Amino acid sequence: IVAEALAALDDRKAERSVVLDMRETASFTDYMIIANGHSAPHVQALCDAVSERLADAGAKPSHIEGRSEANWVLLDYIDLIVHVFTPAARDFYQLERLWRDAPLLEWAPAEPSGEA
Repeated sequence: IVAEALAALDDRKAERSVVLDMRETASFTDYMIIANGHSAPHVQALCDAVSERLADAGAKPSHIEGRSEANWVLLDYIDLIVHVFTPAARDFYQLERLWRDAPLLEWAPAEPSGEA
């Protein structure tokens, strides 16, 4: 589901997406995705895209927080937690710094195919 969540974020133009491998760092999840949108409506659209994509893959979140404010939305899928921020909230909370002991996983956004 990590790849599906990343694809959904990429499709909706998420900014600064990173994946942390939490398996050796924390007991509450295996992976954490941190991304941001450029505004609260963009954050909501990103979360909708992830929710829809993962629902199509058979995954339902066990918990969602921050949906109404959309400055920081947390989608908890147990093995995966997705954090989507506005730029100001991401800079304020600095989750990458908080979880700096967790290895960053390499991933690259899909390249446009060039087909019309």
